[in-house]
Amino acid sequence: MKNDIRSSSAFTVDVTPRFDFLSEEYAILFAGSSATAFQHPLWLDAIYHKLVPQLKVDPLIVTVRSAADNRLVMVLPLVRRRHHGLRTIEFADLGVSDYVAPIASDAIIEMLAADAFVCKRIGTVLKPFDMLRIRKLRSPSTAVQKLLGATDCLIMSMGAYAVPLATDFPTWRSDHLSVSYCKELDKKSRQLHRRGQVALHRLTDAATIEATFVKMREYRRQRFDTGDLLQDQVYFDFYLGIATHAHSTLSRVYGVLMEGVPIAGAMCLTHKDSLLIILTGFDHDGYKSQSLGSLTFEMIAKHGISVGDRELDFTIGDEPYKTQFGAQKSPIYQVLRSGSLSGVIAGAAVQRASWIKGIAQRFSL
Repeated sequence: MKNDIRSSSAFTVDVTPRFDFLSEEYAILFAGSSATAFQHPLWLDAIYHKLVPQLKVDPLIVTVRSAADNRLVMVLPLVRRRHHGLRTIEFADLGVSDYVAPIASDAIIEMLAADAFVCKRIGTVLKPFDMLRIRKLRSPSTAVQKLLGATDCLIMSMGAYAVPLATDFPTWRSDHLSVSYCKELDKKSRQLHRRGQVALHRLTDAATIEATFVKMREYRRQRFDTGDLLQDQVYFDFYLGIATHAHSTLSRVYGVLMEGVPIAGAMCLTHKDSLLIILTGFDHDGYKSQSLGSLTFEMIAKHGISVGDRELDFTIGDEPYKTQFGAQKSPIYQVLRSGSLSGVIAGAAVQRASWIKGIAQRFSL
């Protein structure tokens, strides 16, 4: 059941467990927003319909509308869950989204943050909770903090990595890759091609995409002992659903074929001329000497340039290979708000952990 709607002079705020992310009004809102690929209509629809029920978390979707004409001006897609005994509120990311953001334009976010009624009303509809913790924000926006009533903003221990793409591949390669690394990749590429006919393909038919995902899961199982989401059927179905149903809008799937057999695969998202690599799998054991992963990234960059992508985003994670491709680290933020004494204690623990990691990083330089 929805909470009662109360209005200020300009806006109404509501909270609901259901929202149509495939609606025209959300499509219009998203298109004019500063949100990321992970707030795309298809992505959030899949999260709330496939992951939320399976993971047994409660949907908590905040909407803000114009009081004058009921026009949707902002959405906060959140969830409630129990975490170590705490009642927590988080962004609806559930481990699959690298970036989170309110769905609204920057100007609207600033306007809403300056509206005392809106901020108070959002704070009211979110209760009760012990801790509100919104991770993976790309900006330490004070406006977002005010909207959520957050008291603390911390830099997360891991960063995001992206590199601009040039208008042609040779220029990009010479501008962002070292001479020695280019020579190494050329050597590995010659070795790979001596083993057979190999090529990168953009995949569009459901059967080939699924076959590539099955191989990616197999290859990742060989490399990751625990914690790989693709080994969980719930997450496998989530990613595969996006890959097959959104390949012409949001998703782009690549397969590297050796004599027609997939030896590597990658799932990417496309948004505003940026290509985001979110999921990869390589036959590491079979092609360890050929640096198959690095060659795949280079092939993806080349294809992205050919179709007009302006940025290659390796997303979150501090893996060393990202800087070898010229990607620069940018900070990722989290904001906290306590709703109880237990939440205050948990928030202090989060801040202390961040401080300890920061000190450790300084002494490791």
